Amino acid sequence: MTTYTAINLVARPTGGPISAELFEVVQKEIPQVGPGEMLVKQTHMSLDPAMFGWMSPDTESYIPPVELGTVMRSSGIGEVVASEHADFKVGDRVMGMLGWQEYNLSKGQGLNKVTAPMPDEAILSIFALPGLTATQGLFSIGKPQKGETLVVSGAAGSVGSIVGQLAKAEGLKVIGVVGSDEKADWIVNELGFDGAVNYKSAALAEELAALTPDGIDVYFENTGGPVQNIVFERMNNFGRIAVCGMIADYGKAKASPGPNWIPLIKNRITIQGFAMPDHFGDVPALLAKLTPYVMKGQIKHRAHVLDGLESAITGLNLFFTGGNKGKLIVKL
Repeated sequence: MTTYTAINLVARPTGGPISAELFEVVQKEIPQVGPGEMLVKQTHMSLDPAMFGWMSPDTESYIPPVELGTVMRSSGIGEVVASEHADFKVGDRVMGMLGWQEYNLSKGQGLNKVTAPMPDEAILSIFALPGLTATQGLFSIGKPQKGETLVVSGAAGSVGSIVGQLAKAEGLKVIGVVGSDEKADWIVNELGFDGAVNYKSAALAEELAALTPDGIDVYFENTGGPVQNIVFERMNNFGRIAVCGMIADYGKAKASPGPNWIPLIKNRITIQGFAMPDHFGDVPALLAKLTPYVMKGQIKHRAHVLDGLESAITGLNLFFTGGNKGKLIVKL
């Protein structure tokens, strides 16, 4: 085989579901490696909610949008199949921003060797963007303290599930917000959360109040939506809110209104948004923080695997519907 498949972004989303018209599937010649280069054959590709921001025309975001006509941005894991690079040899397993493509020609920037004896799906589910994001947001912004109460939205997702398990390991009471009874059962009975609420419930405020009788000290926001206002009203004095994602608004032309700020003053609440590109230099420290929890068996995961590169296009819509169960990954 002398060609490989790649998917370029050719149009910007304008709200609503992601459609095939935004992308172009192309065939490219497999390149030859030159001095200082290596060729990576990608095996598994990560799908993340951050992609909606990367596709948008917003030039003032934390990272420039993907240029139209170029390969769609994504992280992934793969194997070095040819190398003229001093630090990488054929057979090395690497992880980094590989894009929506079967092969990636690289000079090594942003790629890290993977040495942990775990399957590719587990690496992407725990040690890639989900685990790094959960560790950064929870410990740097949430500052969890034993005995406190934490609520995390998107709790059955790749980031939220790790946030909750880390908080449980630190001795917090953990309540998850999910979108189905099946997901509620999973985070409580498999992951060890103390409770769960379904954001679709007509009695959402009452159910959350019953599960958090002592109020909420830490909120890890992954989704936005109606639960945001309810949680905000239950925040304790000096509570901390880490804002990671707002998937409920990504498909809207106009974002939903946020909570009233009076409780922010009255309860001296700290709210901070964050984005992982600001912290890529901290990756070694974040991995050092996360790894012991994994080695002790305190972090479980599940992966929702799609087959074939082109499945990424429609697969993105699972974030809107909540149809994904665990880390969303494309197997190439």
